[in-house]
Amino acid sequence: MASSLTKDPAGLAAGKTFLGHPRGLANLFMTEMWERYSFYGMRALLVLYLATNVADGGLGMKDATAVAIYSVYNAMVYLLALPGGWLGDRVWGARKATAVAGVVIMAGHFMLAVPAEISFFIGLAFIAAGSGVLKANISTMVGHLYPDKNDPRRDGGFTIFYMGINLGAFVAPLTIGWVGQKVSWHLGFAMAGVGMAIGLLFYFLGFRHLSEESSRVPDPLPTAERTAIVRKALIWLAVAAAAYAVVGLSGAFGIDWVLWPLTILGLVLPAWYLIRIKRDKDLSQVEQSRMSGYIWFFVAAAVFWAIYDQTGSTLSLFAKNDTQSTLFGFGFPESWFQSLNPLFVMALAPLFAWLWVALFRRGKEPSTLSKFASALVLIGGSFGVMMIAQGMAAGDAKVSPMWLVGVYFIQTVGELCLSPVGLSLTTKLAPEKYASQMMGVWFLAVTAGDSVIALLQLIGAPTDTQAWFASQGIVAALAGVAIFAWRRKVKPLMGGVH
Repeated sequence: MASSLTKDPAGLAAGKTFLGHPRGLANLFMTEMWERYSFYGMRALLVLYLATNVADGGLGMKDATAVAIYSVYNAMVYLLALPGGWLGDRVWGARKATAVAGVVIMAGHFMLAVPAEISFFIGLAFIAAGSGVLKANISTMVGHLYPDKNDPRRDGGFTIFYMGINLGAFVAPLTIGWVGQKVSWHLGFAMAGVGMAIGLLFYFLGFRHLSEESSRVPDPLPTAERTAIVRKALIWLAVAAAAYAVVGLSGAFGIDWVLWPLTILGLVLPAWYLIRIKRDKDLSQVEQSRMSGYIWFFVAAAVFWAIYDQTGSTLSLFAKNDTQSTLFGFGFPESWFQSLNPLFVMALAPLFAWLWVALFRRGKEPSTLSKFASALVLIGGSFGVMMIAQGMAAGDAKVSPMWLVGVYFIQTVGELCLSPVGLSLTTKLAPEKYASQMMGVWFLAVTAGDSVIALLQLIGAPTDTQAWFASQGIVAALAGVAIFAWRRKVKPLMGGVH
């Protein structure tokens, strides 16, 4: 049995381990757990708060608008991981970038606790910006703990890290969700801010256990270039402010003036950035080849996340409108459904971590391509189940909560085949020049997927129909089959990474 939190005579830095992994993994685990507590607690309330009548303390928006706002917000969280990675690579280093991001996230959550609509949306912007920076850099620091990119513990380390995410995500809806729905929406949002504050405390106390590589700025930004970037940013900010001022003064401003530009940005920027990295002449031939292979994984992940991230939007509204909120005589708020996925992850992640290592030792571990293909088939199958459940919820009928339990279980198995493996793969395939930024690129797959869902909402696609679930399920399953069929053509592009 691997030692846990023990120290050998060689000293703290050399001998202290966490479940057989570098000691710094424990600190990053706790930081991410509390950050995810704040993020998923707020997210469990977001769509419900937006769609709840004003008389009941919500904002009284239409379901379609609430889903579009949720999707765009979630897309921006992951889109901003790109500049977050850039800050880690060129300005602050991963360690400092994570610290700054945590403070910004905490401030955003406390803004949501203020009962004013303008404060609420400013708070969402703060959380999106801070989360983007933190996500790109904290995952990169996990990779720094394993200098050997083919270390067989690497995937297991990311899976343990992923358990920290899901522990926070499990507790958050049970506590923040209950307080938000039963006591006060804004008190629930304030609890999320406290959670981020606790995460920051663990992070600052654990600095000495992190890799020195995390403090290094891989590609420092020259002063002249920094000045030019700030100047351009201010110019574009002024142009945007002037344009929205004209729209506002004309009386035509509405939420669509925010949602449409951000949705288009979420679709265009991921494609543009992948092409930009691929064409960088500073990349070696091996790095170029690896980027070609990476694009396959990126597209697969975008399809997966487009469906998976609807747990907090269309599935949350299905839970509210079409699902019984009692089980075995016990009543519960709809936000509690959001704890199912992390519960299943915590139950299954250790099994998957053990399974990958055991199969690796026997030379039988499935390829990353096979894992991705399986994930897509599973996520497609989950929406096949939702298609049936939606059909049963005709009229005033409400289905058993076990339908959503089954959907979340299937999606969790798919997630464990894709998400921790994808995080690890990104650190392996990343060109040295784009170490932290490539983690941001990985999160752009979520941006692309969520932006597609936001676009469908903006053009009026109904989410409470069988066609909504069936069409997406079929596309995902077919994408999984296609990736599996082409796996032997993609594998050589990965430059020896497996």
